Amino acid sequence: MSNTTFVGVDHGTVGIRFAGLEDGKRRDISFFELSRKAAAEMSSEKIIKAVEVGLDIEEIKLTAMTYSMGDDFSIIKDIKKVKNRGLKSEKGAGARIGGGTKVFDAIKDAGIPTIMIPGIHAGSKKIDPRMKFFSHCASPEKVGVAYNIYKKGNENFIFSDISSNTVTMAVAKGIIIGAIDACILAPGLYQGPIDLQLLRLIDDGELSANEAFSNAGILRKRWQKEEDEALFSDALSLFVAMEISTMRVLMRDYDAPNAEVFLTGSEGEKEGIKERINRLLDVKSKTLTRYSAAIGCAEIAKDVFYGERDILGIEVEKEII
Repeated sequence: MSNTTFVGVDHGTVGIRFAGLEDGKRRDISFFELSRKAAAEMSSEKIIKAVEVGLDIEEIKLTAMTYSMGDDFSIIKDIKKVKNRGLKSEKGAGARIGGGTKVFDAIKDAGIPTIMIPGIHAGSKKIDPRMKFFSHCASPEKVGVAYNIYKKGNENFIFSDISSNTVTMAVAKGIIIGAIDACILAPGLYQGPIDLQLLRLIDDGELSANEAFSNAGILRKRWQKEEDEALFSDALSLFVAMEISTMRVLMRDYDAPNAEVFLTGSEGEKEGIKERINRLLDVKSKTLTRYSAAIGCAEIAKDVFYGERDILGIEVEKEII
């Protein structure tokens, strides 16, 4: 088996996950994870050494990386060609810890061949035009999840990534047609949509908009006083099922109303959540590992290296490698 390695990097809410894909007849994959908090306290040299523990850097042919919202570009680009790490602004929804920034800079400065995956947003070329009503639909790691599902032989599907927040994406005929971002519909554990009471708290100066978003999850809302895990799971499952149903409506316009449903994320992996969602939607969903985004990114790196110039409707920049 060749030692050629392709790497996927998932800049997640809690941790930064790496997947290494060996290029050979067998599909060997290695995984490891750095917490964002730990990475924030490490130097670039220590980050690269940590990467070397899990991967042979000298053998890396191409890495596909995700970073934050990825909303300032819409095609897959060389890491050296994105501005401001691919962001329109450092301001926005989500926790700012610094670990992802450290990893981004360490990999770029180390000269590791790397491409950047864009997020799905109003500037994305092939999503359903109606979905461009929302400025942002999904962060880049969701493209990795979608590609991992696609590489399993699926062309029409919906997946929901349920963890600190919830994001649901739809793919029709192998093209990403839209997604629902974390601040729009279903909450996750900690982050979620801003409702009337939170708007009042923002207007009164008690919370910033980002603080409101970061405390609107199913475990953080002030009205949730009961320490009843079943209640939390029931509520989370209900809202996720509603969000998936929303994307199933969109899929009707693409002649795929009965597309398969996949669940991923720390909560999506749980059997109880899956059972509740299956009951509410009358489906038999499939569960993905929480490393699915990193694996999908590694698969993107491999396919781009070997000449693929379209990833689920996302163009690959010419002469990228």
